Amino acid sequence: MARRAGVNPATASRALNPALPGRISAPTERRVREAARALGYRPDPVARSLRTRRSGFVGVVVPDLTNPVIPPIVRGIEGVLWTAGIACLLADTDNDPEREALLVDELLARRCEGLIVSTATRTSETVNALAGSEVPTVLVTRDVDTRSLPLVAGDDAAGVDAAIAHLAGLGHRRIAHVTGPRNLSTTITRLRAFEGAVQRLGLNAFGLVVHGDAFTAGAGRRAAAQLLSRDDRFTAILAGNDLIALGCLEALAASGLRCPEDVSLVGHNDTPMVASLRPPLTTVAIPQRRIGVQAASMLVRRLDGEESPNNERLLLPTELIVRGSTAPPRVTAPN
Repeated sequence: MARRAGVNPATASRALNPALPGRISAPTERRVREAARALGYRPDPVARSLRTRRSGFVGVVVPDLTNPVIPPIVRGIEGVLWTAGIACLLADTDNDPEREALLVDELLARRCEGLIVSTATRTSETVNALAGSEVPTVLVTRDVDTRSLPLVAGDDAAGVDAAIAHLAGLGHRRIAHVTGPRNLSTTITRLRAFEGAVQRLGLNAFGLVVHGDAFTAGAGRRAAAQLLSRDDRFTAILAGNDLIALGCLEALAASGLRCPEDVSLVGHNDTPMVASLRPPLTTVAIPQRRIGVQAASMLVRRLDGEESPNNERLLLPTELIVRGSTAPPRVTAPN
């Protein structure tokens, strides 16, 4: 192949190595690739990994590909890795810790150089074990209680603060929180921010917190129905994420209540569907693709040998997007 392209073997190798972009001229690279296609040549990644001790693969572990916030994050990750000459192997844990453990083992068995993980639980033994390993690992959107690995996420606490301030500014005094499972750091962060915000603003949320069993519309519908079955009056709901907010809308409609006329509603994440809901959802936007970009960039730097603390935290700015699902309360609920 090198002879056919009129170059030496080292130049041919560099031309076909995605981890070495721009090392040779574009006409030479094109000539080598044309010669490779004509001869039916395919690089052997296993042989290359044995020679260079680099596999060219990174494992990306996510909890639920059907959650609309995940694909933009993965796209951000994949774009950075591709530019760096690294391919990603994607694994979905379905929020199952046992499956997470099996998939991480499988990715490492396939010689992945590093991992980007959105963990199934905040107490994950699998993820905590990675902190003591030689495998560079970056967490994305979800943390573990030990805070033993670097994390890239949106600034959820600031987003919740903005949401509660918005509702209070409209005149809401009794605000409920329909949130996610207790075993996820996302739930804990947003719940603590909710509790802190209502306390600072002198609002009353006593008895108005309900945990869903998942960050899904079905879980949101069940949790909101439970909340509505109580005698406690409230005029607004902060949902743990947009999918839970969708379930809350369904529960409100089933109870004969209108949004925002009877109950205002705020979501979290600003997933693509929520602007098309009726009413369009007020929500906290997180920079989904940028989270993926920053997580992948952090991992690439670590793969290149950069020394960084394992408790590094990068929280990206969030923004409250006000739409039609929030309005002043028609009747103020008692404090």
